[in-house]
Amino acid sequence: MRDAVRAGGWHPSHAARWFPVLCGERLRAAPVAATLLDRPYALARDGAGRAFALEDRCPHRHAPLSQGRCSDGGLSCPYHGWRFDAQGRLCEIPGMPADAALPQVRVRAAAVREHDGLIWLRPDGRDEGELPAMVRRNPPGSRRFLWQTQWRAHIVDAIENFLDPLHTHWIHPGLVRRGGARRPATARFVPSPQGFAVDYLGQAQQSGLLYRLFESPRESERALFDAPGSAQIEYRYANGGIVRISLHFAPVDAATTSVFASLHVENRWAPAWLVRALVWPLLKRVNDQDARMLALQSDNLRRFGAVRGASTQLDLVRPWVEAFWNHGAPPADAQAKDVALTL
Repeated sequence: MRDAVRAGGWHPSHAARWFPVLCGERLRAAPVAATLLDRPYALARDGAGRAFALEDRCPHRHAPLSQGRCSDGGLSCPYHGWRFDAQGRLCEIPGMPADAALPQVRVRAAAVREHDGLIWLRPDGRDEGELPAMVRRNPPGSRRFLWQTQWRAHIVDAIENFLDPLHTHWIHPGLVRRGGARRPATARFVPSPQGFAVDYLGQAQQSGLLYRLFESPRESERALFDAPGSAQIEYRYANGGIVRISLHFAPVDAATTSVFASLHVENRWAPAWLVRALVWPLLKRVNDQDARMLALQSDNLRRFGAVRGASTQLDLVRPWVEAFWNHGAPPADAQAKDVALTL
């Protein structure tokens, strides 16, 4: 599997990391196809309802297992019915005499975990290590919605977009922030081996419609990143409430990134039906605006080739994320710093 990831242009260490690949509610009686790091998988559930993932290729005649069916706790190929268990072992060949030995073939399996509505996959097949800390921190029952989509963008560009507040005046004018209402602020960047945090100081309020409709004075605003692809904006309010908007990113390939969005709320009245009816349409609009700009960016990068973008001290998160995805580790010279800006 490490060679497969390397062949796709990904650092081999990413095969030993956990990525979300599907909202759990989408995996029911039939298998579902998903792609991670250029590797296609067939996801299915066993007889006990546990999710598992196999490489999406039957070793017999290479038909996609995702087009097969779940049977007897395993997954049967749509072509000749070869059945494989959750570990990828061949269990049955229809038409084979009962006393005949099955060939010693199997399908590669990835490790799978299901947590808080998402199915997570580790490509190297080892069920080891923890899911991102921000995923484990959310209290049970605090999730208000969960949604998945795809952005036509490299994962580094996708992560940077979500964690970058300076584009919001231009891409989401009036919705997130208003260009004519900028105020001085300080961004405090604190890196760690697992990610980083950015605290935005001096931003008790935000100028856009979303804040005016649904929020109250803030105690803090923090952007968080947990490697490999989990990012979060956390708002803590003077009245004790907490809102966390999380996006988990998983690369389909170098040009496409799966995005899993969730909203968690603590200590404030915000029933899921109300969030879906009033808040979600506006957040969906924000998503669509970001997706459009990322697609334009991606198309232009293809037009001009591998060119490196100019950066300033305001581009806080890009160096960490880019180093991690290119080299499998954060930049060795990453240091805490304060940056003055207007938001």
